[in-house]
Amino acid sequence: MRPAERRLALGLYRAGPRRHLLAAALDLGVTALDTAANYQHHQAHRVLADEAGPLLHRFDLTTKIGYFPDGHDLDPARLRTAADRADRDLGRPPDTLLLHNPEHDPAGFARAAEELARLREEGRIRHWGVSTWNPAPLLAHLDGVPRPDVLMTRAGLTVPAHVLDAGDRLAEQLGPRRRWGMAPFGGNPADPLWQQLDTRPFLAGRRTAPALQAALAIAYGTPTVARIAAGTCDPAHLAEFATATRDIETDADTLARYRTLLREAATVRGHREAGGDNARAAEPG
Repeated sequence: MRPAERRLALGLYRAGPRRHLLAAALDLGVTALDTAANYQHHQAHRVLADEAGPLLHRFDLTTKIGYFPDGHDLDPARLRTAADRADRDLGRPPDTLLLHNPEHDPAGFARAAEELARLREEGRIRHWGVSTWNPAPLLAHLDGVPRPDVLMTRAGLTVPAHVLDAGDRLAEQLGPRRRWGMAPFGGNPADPLWQQLDTRPFLAGRRTAPALQAALAIAYGTPTVARIAAGTCDPAHLAEFATATRDIETDADTLARYRTLLREAATVRGHREAGGDNARAAEPG
């Protein structure tokens, strides 16, 4: 099972951009970059522009705004200033500008989204969207939020059931034109989990594949997304990711059963925790 489109973006969260890595990405056909204004101690855009040089214009470039040196802020005026600075520091406008973790200020979500939509209307960017680590707080604050081009959420086997379900609900209500994923390895590709987990039931024909390649392929279906940002500083690893994106198929029925099991496990865990809280409340002080 694969989405109609399946693309890989080189994520620059953990690994800063290096010219040899960017050149290798282009050679592999990985022509999308994912960064944010606050990466590399709020110097990500300048560092990327310096390292990439003329190569930067060959990439489909996504960045995020919402974090500042003094913290997270969705004030529309500050977001517009951040967009101006991104354009200046990168030496080109980003193709896609994402609102970064608006769940930290749900009440400010609509006004912030309207500002990014306005930037697109002005021709400052081609696309705008939302990048959220935990979509749940946003669900009660969607009045006035325009339809985004992109919704980016966590993807993969380590994403909790409530986050996956909240992401699906947010997508249903906002109707983004595209859904993207991030953090396919739970933020840590070196976690021993990836060497111990048997991924064969998730793969079409129960085939065998290297652990990280299988995990990445599975992430495209958990939830179903058209693009995933995965970070590495090693061109060889990037080549493995590109192979997984292109060649490894997953089993739709197994992924659907997995989502069901996640929900059931979360429900049981919630009941146990509630029971424990009630029992403790009944104990004499």
